[in-house]
Amino acid sequence: MLEFNVIVNIRIKMQNLKKKATILITRKLPEKIEKKLENKYSVILNKSDKKYSYKELKKKIIGVDILIPCVSDTIDASIIKAGSKLKLIANFGNGVDNLDLITAKERNILVTNTPDVLTEDTADLVLTMILMICRQINTAQQKIMDRVWTGWGPSETLGEKMEGKKVGIIGMGRIGIAVAKRLSVLGININYHNRTKLKSNNEKILKAKYWDSLDKMIGEMDIVSIHCPYTPETFHLLSKNKIKLLKKNCIVINTSRGEIIDEEALAEALLKKRIGGAGLDVFEHEPQITQKLFEAENVVLLPHISSATKESRVAMGDRVFKNIDYFLQGKKPPDLVKKKND
Repeated sequence: MLEFNVIVNIRIKMQNLKKKATILITRKLPEKIEKKLENKYSVILNKSDKKYSYKELKKKIIGVDILIPCVSDTIDASIIKAGSKLKLIANFGNGVDNLDLITAKERNILVTNTPDVLTEDTADLVLTMILMICRQINTAQQKIMDRVWTGWGPSETLGEKMEGKKVGIIGMGRIGIAVAKRLSVLGININYHNRTKLKSNNEKILKAKYWDSLDKMIGEMDIVSIHCPYTPETFHLLSKNKIKLLKKNCIVINTSRGEIIDEEALAEALLKKRIGGAGLDVFEHEPQITQKLFEAENVVLLPHISSATKESRVAMGDRVFKNIDYFLQGKKPPDLVKKKND
């Protein structure tokens, strides 16, 4: 009987919160998602879509029950503690390295994210950058734009064939596997380094070779593509010393987090033509970019757009809405993030 009363009291509290809950959205989300949230809850919108300064965010979070931040927001201990009423952080994005999960746990604040929905779009962008670099697309297009193209020639803008190349995928999770599937269709040999091996059946389908040594793998690859999460352990995983191990023709692709690569060392290697090229959608000190990258050849630099499709943004918003809805109904949110070792 006592247990039943406790459950009833929790449900009553959650119903009261549902009626009064205040939600802060730090950036402009798809209109469909914002209206969906406004129809059920009290929502504070960022209509200008200008990123809040640290000071502004710290002030705005006061009195807020639920926060919807984005990857560009730093939600550290100070911000979390300023939200004395905060009960849920429903992150609009998959990665949560911008959130202080330890402080959130200490204050009994739940954290959710939006996994799965970014996988295919991110893998598409990886393929796009590899094709652009191998086929010298930027150089070829620039000749047209500069009005210097004089017509077809047998030695004009020679790229490299994709078939037969070897790719080393660092991190064989959902996105890594999606990338492997795309590249294997093009006749690229799949190699990977991961904390754990794939099941033998999955390896067989992808024709993928597992390397337990990252150093040995990257030294043999024509393409290295990064798909591991950013953690203290993966900071500068591709360090200055590891960049020295890369083959001269190697192409480095990063759509994960900029901090995983020593950006200065990578830029130096590109500028001095010690490696073949790079495709970067993320940067170590976003939105700042190392100047040497602009001076290097055969580089594709993109403004963090791996998940930037209309469909993905709406899908991300739907996941955020679902997590909030579950939470306010007193149910476990489907995309609950747990701190490592919990």
